Amino acid sequence: MKKAIWIFTVALLGGLAALGINNMFISANTPQSLEDKQNIHFTNQNELLNAGQLDFVNVAEVSTPTVVHIKTSMESQGGFPGFEGIDPRHLPQIPWGGPQEASGSGVIITKDGYIATNNHVVANAVKIEVILNDKRSYPAELIGRDPETDLALLKIEEDDLPFLGFGNSDELKVGEWVIAVGNPFNLTSTVTAGIVSAKGRNINLLRQNSQYAIENFIQTDAAVNPGNSGGALVNTKGQLVGINTAIASQTGSYSGYSFAVPVNLAKKILDDLLKYGEVKRALLGVQIQDITAELADEKGLDQIEGVYVPGVVKDGAADKAGIKEGDIILAVEEIEVNKISTLQEQISKYHPGDKVNIKVLRAGKSYIKEVVLQSKDGKTEIVLNDNREETKILGATFENLTREEKLDLKIRNGVRIKKLSSGPLKEKNIPEGFVITHIDKQRVYTTQDVRSAFEKKEGSVLIDGVKPDGKIDSFAVRVDNG
Repeated sequence: MKKAIWIFTVALLGGLAALGINNMFISANTPQSLEDKQNIHFTNQNELLNAGQLDFVNVAEVSTPTVVHIKTSMESQGGFPGFEGIDPRHLPQIPWGGPQEASGSGVIITKDGYIATNNHVVANAVKIEVILNDKRSYPAELIGRDPETDLALLKIEEDDLPFLGFGNSDELKVGEWVIAVGNPFNLTSTVTAGIVSAKGRNINLLRQNSQYAIENFIQTDAAVNPGNSGGALVNTKGQLVGINTAIASQTGSYSGYSFAVPVNLAKKILDDLLKYGEVKRALLGVQIQDITAELADEKGLDQIEGVYVPGVVKDGAADKAGIKEGDIILAVEEIEVNKISTLQEQISKYHPGDKVNIKVLRAGKSYIKEVVLQSKDGKTEIVLNDNREETKILGATFENLTREEKLDLKIRNGVRIKKLSSGPLKEKNIPEGFVITHIDKQRVYTTQDVRSAFEKKEGSVLIDGVKPDGKIDSFAVRVDNG
């Protein structure tokens, strides 16, 4: 008997060891999602997560260290960066126009320095600084941004950071307590409390600029003010359930309601920015309309539920799955949808090529249609783009670097000289492939940064960077914009 137990124990330990080795190989070769990173390095929230009582003190202690203050420097321009043409009273951010600096908030979502924030906090930024709750300061790299959901992903070079685990915004209930953490009016680490006032709010904030904009905001009465943008909306378990984005105000300051992007939507968007540098958006291929009492009377509908389909895109995903004009969409993968905004959010969680079960009502009978979602180009697979933004100035063509190329060169920022013709850079024997990291000691992140820097310069300019062989070098170049 003892021998059998011993053999079983050895076999069990051997199996666990083999599993661990296998997992090492898997993790080394498979891109991790942000949620995978959280599961591997989960913060010590067990007591809070298991607590059944309402305790704002514990929630504040867990969430406050994970919310950062973001300061940006950018090109001077009118209005609000990223939200041109939109009433600035809806945007909880420091006004823009005169000063060339702005600020907002962000949420640390992995221990190795990935930070979620709003697109309008960092749009057009030349320099991004992240200040932690303990006052440490870091330059931040912009991994990617998505104006359609007003989300952006940043990265700082640090490890063992406190971070917020993802909650489930689909399970969030109206009336449930939440807290908002951010930096209103540059008052760092501010915590306010409120309840979920509504879900699925569409306030036409983003859709003015894009037909693909997704608005399915969580509405709360937790006080949010300028500077809260990009901060955390947290449930009573200490989990991130939303990214605070906008306010409903006639004055520019809080007057009763604020809005947050649901975390279930944010997870997919931020993961896409991490893996692809852009959002791989899936489309159902239908025209949609909210069902009102008037529409129900007009169409002879027996009940006011679901989302009405007045049209179907020919050869689109829905058309190929057999969804027809006049159908009513009731659910996406068992998630009920009664608003356009809810349907859009649910579809936006998927990629082109994903198979999704759509429940539709037709002539009083319900059907399940398996839909293979498509991209806006009609494709059913994720297409990896290698489109590099380029600009030409001073006889040189510049191109942005990928994140992988920057990592290979062990730099946080830089723009590469793709091609050289006649001009001051060629005259100084700067080689093609040289990566400019600084111009007059100022960091450059994008081709637009290079253009803006050179256009403002006159006379001698100091260029620092990295040669194709990895060696650091500097050049003094004379610029004449006369």
